[in-house]
Amino acid sequence: MSKVKIYGISAPNVPWQEKPEGLLNAPVWRYKENPVIGRNPSKGIARIFNSAVMPYEGAFIGVFRGEQTNGIPYIYLGRSKDAIHWDFDEEKIPFKDEAGNDFMPQYAYDPRLVKIEDTYYIIWCQDFYGASIGMAKTTDFKTFTRIENPFLPFNRNAVLFPRKVNGNFLMLSRPSDSGHTPFGDIFLSESPDMVYWGKHRHVMGKGTEWWENVKIGGGAAPIETSEGWLLFYHGVTGTCNGYVYSIGGAILDIDNPSIVKYRCETFLLTPEEWYEERGFVPNVTFPCATIQDAETGRIAIYYGSADTYVGLAFTQVDEIVAYIKEHSVVNETDTEIGVR
Repeated sequence: MSKVKIYGISAPNVPWQEKPEGLLNAPVWRYKENPVIGRNPSKGIARIFNSAVMPYEGAFIGVFRGEQTNGIPYIYLGRSKDAIHWDFDEEKIPFKDEAGNDFMPQYAYDPRLVKIEDTYYIIWCQDFYGASIGMAKTTDFKTFTRIENPFLPFNRNAVLFPRKVNGNFLMLSRPSDSGHTPFGDIFLSESPDMVYWGKHRHVMGKGTEWWENVKIGGGAAPIETSEGWLLFYHGVTGTCNGYVYSIGGAILDIDNPSIVKYRCETFLLTPEEWYEERGFVPNVTFPCATIQDAETGRIAIYYGSADTYVGLAFTQVDEIVAYIKEHSVVNETDTEIGVR
């Protein structure tokens, strides 16, 4: 039984491997059989990565970034009994508008999947006269209804919280400019109805440490714990050979999540294995989802690898929270409410 309590959706069948002996640094370890999704996973799809999964009806379901063989990304539905071996729908998710008419994005990538009350929400990046956030909802994974875009361009990396706070939906996002340039802090917004968004708050900016000194962005949906909202996010640095994406960790205040209680100054995972260092975009570990079990404290982290594969890593809530707190460095912009 964990000392740190996990709240919300629990999965006793979470995929798991025990921590290897001699693990150094952060208590996050990779699945020995990674990657769990390789190249050419389904007809017409060359690569799947940066995708989100969750428990569903005793098994698992996921929304997957599928790079088609023509190079255009869309979102595909996948199902699994063990969250490791996946079967994918051959056709793209059929998004509709409120009237039931076809309403497909021109492209869609980096989806997240979050359940709030009895509804599942899919959030992704798409074109809305510039890079912006797309959203849809479903209750049965058979019909998918698009929701109005929450923000103007340019914005990416939207992540919903798994429950309302003070009666409102909460969402993290990363406003940016039109390209992949050194710009990007994480902000928090809230909405009473998933249509009108406001009360925007700054959460945290890029760090002074090398691994997140260019920009940061949301990752997996925050996990509600007795210590606060546990957030796995991505941090980016620049090198002579391009960007490097690492996974970081922070804990946000449970009632005011724009306040950062703890922020780990060291990365939790950085590209080291061949499937993270070598691929369509080398040197990427990009978190998009977690599956967790409240009873055991086990957490499985799903992350994109080199924009080519899906990797799986593990941690335990007591260990990761303790590590983040022990290595925490926060500054004024982290700990303030985020309003100016």
